[in-house]
Amino acid sequence: MRISTALLLVFAVMVSSPHAAVGDEAPRGRLTGGVKYDLPGWFKKSFLVLSEDAEEAGQKGRHVLLFMHLAECPYCARLLDENFRSGDTKVFTEKNFDVIGIDIRGGNSVEWFDGNTYTESELARKLKTVATPTMVFIDAKGNTVLQINGYRKPATLRQVLEYVQGRHYQTQSLASYVEKQNKVAVYRFREDPRFSPMTDFKGYAQPLAVIFEDKDCADCEEFHAKVLSHAEVQPELAKFKVVRLDAYSTSPIIDIEGRKTTPKEWAQRLNVIYRPGVVLFNEGKQRMRMDGMQYHYHFKELLRYVSGRYYRDYATFPSYNAARREELLSRGAVIDYSQ
Repeated sequence: MRISTALLLVFAVMVSSPHAAVGDEAPRGRLTGGVKYDLPGWFKKSFLVLSEDAEEAGQKGRHVLLFMHLAECPYCARLLDENFRSGDTKVFTEKNFDVIGIDIRGGNSVEWFDGNTYTESELARKLKTVATPTMVFIDAKGNTVLQINGYRKPATLRQVLEYVQGRHYQTQSLASYVEKQNKVAVYRFREDPRFSPMTDFKGYAQPLAVIFEDKDCADCEEFHAKVLSHAEVQPELAKFKVVRLDAYSTSPIIDIEGRKTTPKEWAQRLNVIYRPGVVLFNEGKQRMRMDGMQYHYHFKELLRYVSGRYYRDYATFPSYNAARREELLSRGAVIDYSQ
């Protein structure tokens, strides 16, 4: 199956679930936690001919930043409020990037660098945008130099912006850049009795969650406090063997394919650029990953998708998520997209 690189489609297209409850005895459930927002007025008003946008940005020494978003996405609203409404990061971004909003459910025509025209929603699928927000950084020649999925805290996003603005992608990975930049640890590893000390993953065929953290993980405290410890997450997490690895560690381990490696090398091979990055395996293969901040509902459903082997029935997590949401709503459940 195609492995998704992120996880967060907050409001995927609704489809009927083959497992939905029959009958109309229970009142229909409801969605909560969505946040209405507007894009900042300083975002570029583009005609969406992106080759022209990239050329114009390049002439000014800038990159294009596509801000892929979705109506009422709480992650989008939080990132915008904390980074792009006011403050130093807003000033830095406005100075160095031409930011263009793309609604992943939108119908506006976008001319991509291959010369073809797509609707916004078609472009989102082409770019494998399964998370909101997703930020796509493009250079003057139309090359995608970095794509990150999901919410980032201000300090973390600022490092991403400086990495791209300084063109450090030409010589090193984002993870290497961050490791060199941070001289003082911002996170002390938290212990959890559910973590296994496993170091040999070869051939492990049961549900396995590998959590990559490091000393620079600005989101790890919130992930432990509000997601891993959430009452609705714990029953789903219990179905997994859970292993936490230091993504900077050079201690020897054996990965799931039987290669002798280190946590640092494995994280790089898996292209885990977010911390905490959670990679989920089942039947000996990578099935999904958390590559950006998630609140409890999306994380527990991600776990269920992998442990229940729903990837056999749904080729993508968004298609599963839409069906699952309809199933829960038909049972009268209240789905909370907030923390």
